[in-house]
Amino acid sequence: MADAAVEELERHRPELTRYCYGMLGSPFDADDAVQETMVRAWRSSAAFEGRSSLRTWVYRIATNVCLDLLAGRGRRARPVDLSAPAPGPLAPGDAPGAPRASDVWIEPWPERDPADVVLERESVRLAFVAALQGLAPRQRAVLLLRDVLLLPARDVAELMGTTTASVNSALQRARTATAARSAARTPSATPAPSEAPAPPCDVQLALAARYAEAFERFDMAALAMLLHVDAALSLTPYPVWLRGPDAVRSWFTGPGVGCRGSRLVPVLANGAPAYGQYRPCADGTGYVPWALHVLDIAGERIAGISTFLDTDRFFPRFGLPDRLDG
Repeated sequence: MADAAVEELERHRPELTRYCYGMLGSPFDADDAVQETMVRAWRSSAAFEGRSSLRTWVYRIATNVCLDLLAGRGRRARPVDLSAPAPGPLAPGDAPGAPRASDVWIEPWPERDPADVVLERESVRLAFVAALQGLAPRQRAVLLLRDVLLLPARDVAELMGTTTASVNSALQRARTATAARSAARTPSATPAPSEAPAPPCDVQLALAARYAEAFERFDMAALAMLLHVDAALSLTPYPVWLRGPDAVRSWFTGPGVGCRGSRLVPVLANGAPAYGQYRPCADGTGYVPWALHVLDIAGERIAGISTFLDTDRFFPRFGLPDRLDG
């Protein structure tokens, strides 16, 4: 493959990584899939004859890589996709249950460039990625290739080795299933994945800032006022999740009271405002990583707080420091 073609291939890497994230539900798996895609592309460069665009050709390889990885593997999900909410507020001594392995969960996607939030927000929203995981892998690929990457049906048919009619049929079934799955598990204030939301606006960013301010003051009454009536709090890697402002407030003033005195550092995740949470050290010398909070904002309320506790994996990914000074 000529140097110019290699450079063009590399230009597709960010877009390919987002595509593989939608297919696989993990940024770490997506990185591995894209690397394998590049290796396969370089090794089979002689087979590229230019009859299709380089972009279509490389997406054929990436799709096959993802389908190979998904073969025989269980789907990733969010806690809200697996069970009903906790039946009531948790008491101070209650535990969230046993954690599950990382490969069970949809993992957060880091946004480094605010422009990505505008251009790619829909394709990486946690609710949308969760809905994708409920589709058969080939339907998942068709939906992403057609509705997110906007590839023509004939190109998708070519790269998937099928007919245009089959692609159109799979796309219709995928859209219907995705909308139904979202409606079943998404708070009523949150748009369904098929409804492209606007990028974060000043009102939403101000709401996120109020959330951070209330959390750092540990004013859980003020924080609860920011939440939608159906707001969900999840505690990945634990399967339990809570619904409603009262349950969220009871969690943080009960089992989660150790979060008092935390500091929050803003980042962007899955096209939404997010925060790295640092809890105070026992000796008072600083703050250590505790959780990543990803906010789902709908209108003028917070519809969901997805917290991810595996800070050893996620904080470096988001460029967050391993400690804050006191």
